[in-house]
Amino acid sequence: MLTALALMALVAQAPPAAAPPGVKNYTRIDAAFACAGATDATAFPALAAEGFHSVINLRTEGEEGADIAGARAAATAAGLRFIHIPFDGHAPDPSVLDRFLAAVADPANQPAYVHCASANRAGAAWLVKRVMLDGWPLQRAIDEARQVGLRSDKLESFAVAYLAAHGRM
Repeated sequence: MLTALALMALVAQAPPAAAPPGVKNYTRIDAAFACAGATDATAFPALAAEGFHSVINLRTEGEEGADIAGARAAATAAGLRFIHIPFDGHAPDPSVLDRFLAAVADPANQPAYVHCASANRAGAAWLVKRVMLDGWPLQRAIDEARQVGLRSDKLESFAVAYLAAHGRM
């Protein structure tokens, strides 16, 4: 019988999971979370089959290709909880990160699949989660966020400013 520590070591060594069809910029971070970019509603049954319990959608209603109502309906039909937290990358609002942290901290939402259009906003939110909830050092969190999809200096600065405002610098 594997101990919990041995099982965690095996999971850490496992090759990254392939993106389900209809998903761009997919990163399976660990057993409880994945981050991605644009996700077609047809991908939700595969995400549910992978064991996800929720979809946290960071896209805004008006952005090109975002069909929030269709995504909500498809996620619900697949048995997934749908959490919409619109994150405007051009005018980021700290309250979005407050809502994101609450959503990812809720065990009922785990495993959670987090996405936006390119994984840029998902990466910025993930950076904050790693520091605020997981206690990671800032640079380690930034490095992982960049691997997840964070490419915007503006969003990285926004995330760092959020952390500074919360005494995490």
